[in-house]
Amino acid sequence: MAETANTQVESGKQAARAERRASKLAKEIGAFAEAHGGAEGQLAYLGQMGARIVLVGEDGGWGDLVAPSYAIAESATRKAGITMHESFDGDFAAKVRTGPYEWTRMAGIQVGGPANPA
Repeated sequence: MAETANTQVESGKQAARAERRASKLAKEIGAFAEAHGGAEGQLAYLGQMGARIVLVGEDGGWGDLVAPSYAIAESATRKAGITMHESFDGDFAAKVRTGPYEWTRMAGIQVGGPANPA
């Protein structure tokens, strides 16, 4: 009987921890959206590492956050109230604006392009 009570207490603690993490991520998503005139997102499962929340602002700025689980990522995006996409393609991907840093970095990694500025 005591073991069941301990399991329930531990489960409650884990649920509270997950809720706090989702709320913190939602605040970060909200801050990103505010800084970029709004935001849309897409979730990518990372296996045991959790889930990546890819964010694209209305101004083309982009970033990502990593949640410890897909469920926490879903909860955070719901709390933040942003539009979510099933995949990162088409019109959604076309909103991303990259700058010289990204192009230099991609060229440097992919085809032996110029080195990245430090």
